Amino acid sequence: MNTLTIKIPTQLEAEIAQASAREHVTKSELVRRALNLYLRQPKSGTPFVSALDQAGDLVGCFSGGPADLSSNPDHLAQFGSS
Repeated sequence: MNTLTIKIPTQLEAEIAQASAREHVTKSELVRRALNLYLRQPKSGTPFVSALDQAGDLVGCFSGGPADLSSNPDHLAQFGSS
């Protein structure tokens, strides 16, 4: 079996150690399983596109309006009523 050395954040190493103890397998075995699952996933033909990418030209295109529109529930008092 080959050896691969990688650098990972301390927190990730701690999570791997906890998971390996919980699963009763070595850290190496846990990482091998995770890599196998990742590599066996069906490949998506479409790359990920965020909502910002799709509507980026609309962001910031409006001027005026209340400054607290997204946080003040009073602005939704009549929402949905006919």
